Amino acid sequence: MARTKEKTPKKPKEDGRLKQMWQVLQMTRRYDKNVVPLLLLSLLGPVAIGLIVALIIGDGNVFTIVLCIIAGLLAGILVALMVLSRRAETAAYGQIEGQPGAVGAVLRSSLKRTWRGSEMPVAVNAKTQDAVYRAVGRGGVVLIGEGPKSRTTRMLEDERRKVLRVLPNVPVTLLFVGPDEDSMKLQKISGKLARIKPTLTKPEVLAVDNRLTSLGTANLPIPKGVDPLKARPQRGR
Repeated sequence: MARTKEKTPKKPKEDGRLKQMWQVLQMTRRYDKNVVPLLLLSLLGPVAIGLIVALIIGDGNVFTIVLCIIAGLLAGILVALMVLSRRAETAAYGQIEGQPGAVGAVLRSSLKRTWRGSEMPVAVNAKTQDAVYRAVGRGGVVLIGEGPKSRTTRMLEDERRKVLRVLPNVPVTLLFVGPDEDSMKLQKISGKLARIKPTLTKPEVLAVDNRLTSLGTANLPIPKGVDPLKARPQRGR
């Protein structure tokens, strides 16, 4: 009998880069009505500058004029992509801001390599869903309260005492993410951690993280964080 050749299943094609950018643009437009005018300005501004420069220094040389316009177009595309990336990130964080687990999503997807964090909180109030998250990096230990300061301050202080009990020489920084005016926005967390003065070496960061992880956390029904890059926009009513 002749052997029948087994057909290997074809891998589903991934969306092309242009299609992905279009999807990102459509998602961003739902939450940012100014993104399209800003993109047009970002694209056409450098082109106009390139044309002006070409007219000034080109002296009628067609090659110089075309070269300046092309350079302006390439610069405009780069600036437009940077603007789209920034506005899309802001829109994505805006979708999950205020939801339980939002800080965990940031710690999971947006931390720099020098920091280690988990999407699961180390403490949580089952009634109010206020939570405390922890990140460990060269700047020491950072505890982030998710919720109003009036309710998370005590939770943060309790966690600080736990950390200092086992790691008395490691600096502990407290941050607040919530509805208070002086609280931090989600998209500012990664930048804030990066600005903390380094005090630990990389091996020390690993040792501190392992030590804290070994302490365990409360076994509570804690909702996992939402990935801001995969969050689906809610339909307006």
